[in-house]
Amino acid sequence: MGSAIDTTVTLNNGVKMPLFGLGVFQSSDGNEVINAVQWALEAGYRLIDTAAIYGNEVGVGEAIRQSHVPREEIFVTTKVWNGAQREGRVLEAFDESMEKLGLDYVDLYLVHWPVAGKYKDTWLKLESLVKKDRVRAIGVSNFMPNHLEDLMQSATITPAVNQVEYQPRLQQPELIAACRNYGIVPQAWSPIMKGRVLDIPELVEIGNKYGKTAVHVTLKWMLQQHISTIPKSAKQARIQSNGDLFDFVLTDEEMAQISQLDKGERVGPDPNNFNF
Repeated sequence: MGSAIDTTVTLNNGVKMPLFGLGVFQSSDGNEVINAVQWALEAGYRLIDTAAIYGNEVGVGEAIRQSHVPREEIFVTTKVWNGAQREGRVLEAFDESMEKLGLDYVDLYLVHWPVAGKYKDTWLKLESLVKKDRVRAIGVSNFMPNHLEDLMQSATITPAVNQVEYQPRLQQPELIAACRNYGIVPQAWSPIMKGRVLDIPELVEIGNKYGKTAVHVTLKWMLQQHISTIPKSAKQARIQSNGDLFDFVLTDEEMAQISQLDKGERVGPDPNNFNF
């Protein structure tokens, strides 16, 4: 396990992706997201995760251009939304995202949700983007084991990443095992349960041992399992604090203790039953 904020994992196509990054869900376009991305880059973050539906790709691209960090050192993820999948506008949606970001390429492009009857066709379109060198890697988001199994029947490229809800109360062992089986890196969204990890006494207690918060303990627990994680914040102090993970290591006993906190409780929608 690396000891720095820019520690990478090698994806199944050989591309290196930082394990830790900034999510910008609900960060409004303009100054809020520009500041958040710049603060993250200044704090050493090298992975920035956005999506078409977040409505802030313009600001993300602007922040990257304004940064002193070279573009090739920043790993940028965006995603194709469900409406574009249903309308068969996947490639057009990609072009729109690229125009908003103002970048020559994205590092990772994800299918945001497994839209029934559409995601396999969407995936073939993403494969075409790889062949045209417009993206460095492609992956999925919110795909459960049944979706992965179905997708792999027609895919010629295995997803590099599966970005899913993963947090102490929702550990989805079967899903993580399926990802590992296919060589897909799991990536956690909503890792700190919108701050609710601060109310889990076991995490607070472990944190007290190290002079850390339950948030630090949660994020470190993920990184020590080689699960990528992208906590969201638009506040400078929180962005800096969230990255302060590399001066302590959880013991095997503590890791096992956290694994006992799973209750199958979601913060977000169920990928097998969503209507947007």
